[in-house]
Amino acid sequence: MTRTAFVPPPYPYERLEEIAGLASKHDGGAVDLSIGTPCDPPAPDVLAALSAGDTARGYPPSVGTAAFRRAAADWLERRLGAGADPATEIAAVVGTKEFVASVPQYLALRSPDRDTVLYPEISYPTYEMGATLAGLRAVPYGNLTDIEDGDAQRALCVWVNSPANPAGTLTDLEAAARWGRARSVPVLSDECYAEFTWSGSPTTILRTGTQGVLALHSLSKRDNFAGARIGFYAGDAELVRYLREVRKHAGLMPPGPVQAAAVVALGDDAHVEQQRARYLRRLARLTTVLGALGYPAQPPDGAFYLWVPAAGGDAWATARDLAERAGVIVSPGEFYGPAGANHFRVAAVQPDERIELVAHRVGL
Repeated sequence: MTRTAFVPPPYPYERLEEIAGLASKHDGGAVDLSIGTPCDPPAPDVLAALSAGDTARGYPPSVGTAAFRRAAADWLERRLGAGADPATEIAAVVGTKEFVASVPQYLALRSPDRDTVLYPEISYPTYEMGATLAGLRAVPYGNLTDIEDGDAQRALCVWVNSPANPAGTLTDLEAAARWGRARSVPVLSDECYAEFTWSGSPTTILRTGTQGVLALHSLSKRDNFAGARIGFYAGDAELVRYLREVRKHAGLMPPGPVQAAAVVALGDDAHVEQQRARYLRRLARLTTVLGALGYPAQPPDGAFYLWVPAAGGDAWATARDLAERAGVIVSPGEFYGPAGANHFRVAAVQPDERIELVAHRVGL
């Protein structure tokens, strides 16, 4: 059988070179609102923990230290109202993006009779890319009820994301868990923005129990710790056991000092409350700025993005307009799937003074 060679597509944000050039012509330079990279510092105690102790000398446990897994379990119960056994139902990841990109190939080894990854049609692009890198079918869906029976029967997993990137919508996680359990399809729930839930309280799919589900959590957004690359998955004990063993063989292990710092971060809620206030303030200000530019935006139900209709449905033309008039870089919606092509995403991830610079440019 002849197979076609895989040619990696351009990385989405590398396609913004022209937009960045237009935005950089403004005094003060471009204000980059395209990538969801935190700009605020981690808590001082978290940074101090990176250099404390002697955790850098030996190989760290791939599954996460006992202290890290306990901190994750305590955080799940304290902040999200769910239980997970740190001994059997939680394991560490080297940043959640690597998990999203690699888990389909591991699940395909576990279930060779299935070949499909289901994911939301407007979503984080790595859900689709993880399937592609594993040589699997990537099938988008609008709603779970839209998924055809044939695709469900072939599914290795179904991704949900709540609060969602890019639109900030909230998923009915209880309904997602029911859908997956009824069809024996593991539900992988990406909850990295859970702490930034604005409509209602933060939650997790684990509140429905752990059977047949995995919740994925990151310290990148919650703790401004994206450069450290640390997170965890929690849920179904059999799935966790299988993935733990496979990932050991792949050499996936978060650095020891990072795990130690993560224990401190997960135990501190005060800095998260401060970050929530920052994002709410920035989202509100950016909503006003976009309105002044003729782009009405609505506050999201969660996460720290604005998902805004593009003028005439042309997101690339809108991105150029915003770069030329206000010196900002935004993400055209096609980055998140063809169904998002008539929107653009704005990330509230620049310091207040940079956002005020944009406001000044538009006369606010």
